[in-house]
Amino acid sequence: MSRSTARLLRRLKALADPQRLRLMALCRHGELSVTELTRVLGQSQPRVSQHLKQLCEAGLLERFRDGKRIYYRLPTAVDARQRQLLEVIPSAEPQFVEDAERLRGLRAPAVAAKVDDAGRRPIHRALLDQTVAAPLGDLLDVGCGRGSILKLLASRANRAIGVDIDADARDVARAELFFAGLPNCSLRQGDMYRLPFDDASFDTIVLDDVLTDAERPLAALEEARRLLRPSGRLFVLADIGSLDQGETLERLASWSAAAGLRLAPPRLVPQGAPRWLLSVATVAESNPAAA
Repeated sequence: MSRSTARLLRRLKALADPQRLRLMALCRHGELSVTELTRVLGQSQPRVSQHLKQLCEAGLLERFRDGKRIYYRLPTAVDARQRQLLEVIPSAEPQFVEDAERLRGLRAPAVAAKVDDAGRRPIHRALLDQTVAAPLGDLLDVGCGRGSILKLLASRANRAIGVDIDADARDVARAELFFAGLPNCSLRQGDMYRLPFDDASFDTIVLDDVLTDAERPLAALEEARRLLRPSGRLFVLADIGSLDQGETLERLASWSAAAGLRLAPPRLVPQGAPRWLLSVATVAESNPAAA
């Protein structure tokens, strides 16, 4: 028996259980914590954890830690046979529909308090203008907060990861992305000076208003450059309402050059009364910092 056939048999065996099938149907909506899955299924945590372990061993789910919690999600890379298996899980199955409604009830309180983000709309429109004509590929949003940039861009990305140090903000972002129907998003705890990803992992990186207040802005840009693929783009968003525009532009240009990035002329948003700065950088042919 070939290795691929043996793997298919393990996956079929893992799915041949009503509770594990419920877990797979739930995880199609995005990443979920053990606590959420336990509450939706109405079963003990040890029992649910055992089911999740079998699904992970079969390669049907992947497990990761975010802060103090363990989350489960569909694998980032799904092969053709796994995709076919996922497609035969019926979305209209009454039990799966009921489970999804319970999950909505669990996550609804996180998004109950609406935040007025009208002040960010101009920079969102500017970011859309800059990204609409080119594929986003794999997207990383550093300083994602409640996930507004992810909601804006994730539908056009292969995968989208948001990083923020605030656990509460990540919880809200997960809920927002769930209700927006964006299962390709993942939220992670992370330090922008040392992010838990391999070199050249992303095609598009957004530094979402984290640079001007950073203790080590050059280090943050160097880390972003490490993660950026050779043909990728880095977007720097900065609220400059209380900053000196000229000084900010000069510092950004200096930091970018030192980090081995080629910076395009920044855009001030909105034009009449600028509050935001949008800069686009690419990897320079040679990296002065590494010379």
